[in-house]
Amino acid sequence: MRTNVVKLAFLALSLALLPAAAPAATSPAPAIYSASDGLAAGGYDVTAYYTEGKAVPGSAKYELMLRGVTWRFASAESKARFQADPYAYTPQFGGYCAWAVGQGYLASGDPEQWRIVDGKLYLNFNARAKELWEADQEDSIRRGNANWPTVLTHNQDNP
Repeated sequence: MRTNVVKLAFLALSLALLPAAAPAATSPAPAIYSASDGLAAGGYDVTAYYTEGKAVPGSAKYELMLRGVTWRFASAESKARFQADPYAYTPQFGGYCAWAVGQGYLASGDPEQWRIVDGKLYLNFNARAKELWEADQEDSIRRGNANWPTVLTHNQDNP
C-alpha cells in the first residue's frame, strides 16, 4: 500500500514538472517561438550550439530580424553564418519544446535544454521534458515531424 502511495506521489510530482498544454488558440501560434521580448531561442546564439557545442547568449550588438522575430548572436561571424543559411541553424519546430510538439501541443523551448540530432537543433521546455524526449528520441522526433506544423493551429487537441 505504501509503495502505491509513493508511486502516485512521484507520478504527480513528475507531471507537475512538465509543460502544461497551451490553451485553445483563436489564431495560429507563430511559426517561430519567442517570449514577450520577441527574441528567438531566448536570445541565444543558435550557431554556437554547432560551433561551440554549448548554449551561448547572444548580444543586442549582433542581431537581425527574420521571420517576425529577433535573432541574437555572440559575434559578427555568428550572425554572418546564420544569414548565409538561416534554416540550417533555426531550431526544429520553431524552437518550441520538441517533447511537447511530439505530444501534440506547444510549450516554450528553453535554450539551455537542447540537443543536436542528425545536424538539427532541438529545444525542450525543461530538463524533465528533455529527459522524456531523449528516452524515446527517435519516435519523439517522428511524432514531432508528424505533428508539425499543424500543431500551430491545433495545439489545444492534446493536453
